[in-house]
Amino acid sequence: MYAGDVAEKRGAAVRRHEWTEEPPGLSEGWVRGQIEPVLAGLPGQPLLIGKSLGSLAAGLACERSLPAVWLTPLLTEPGVVSALRRATAPFLLVGGTADQAWDGPLALRVSPYVVEVPAADHGMYVPGPLIDTIAVLARIVVAIEEFLDEVGWP
Repeated sequence: MYAGDVAEKRGAAVRRHEWTEEPPGLSEGWVRGQIEPVLAGLPGQPLLIGKSLGSLAAGLACERSLPAVWLTPLLTEPGVVSALRRATAPFLLVGGTADQAWDGPLALRVSPYVVEVPAADHGMYVPGPLIDTIAVLARIVVAIEEFLDEVGWP
């Protein structure tokens, strides 16, 4: 939610998307079918923000040269990694070392914009008091703001 709020505070019209049905596994085609209608007719240069399953839209972002923020991307999925390697628009990768779908060294090879949180799981929760996880959320929000400043979006 906060990632979209960062864009909205910059004047963007945010279109939040909820999956319309239970996904049939990890299917790039299914994700594309969900996201393409959302992108249709959007003015300007959209910014894609996706969590986990949404990172299967990396190929779509690559094809359209769209900047993106990928929260806990599925870096274990070959299609996602291939799309990230081909991308010409900048993208931010955010993940934690306790997330089995995260690969920190790979993230650093495909993007100069990476936030890796030690001990964070797939939900970006860290061990210990909940306030520690809230601090992680704050760090992510700042990283998104800095990324968008650096790449000049919008």
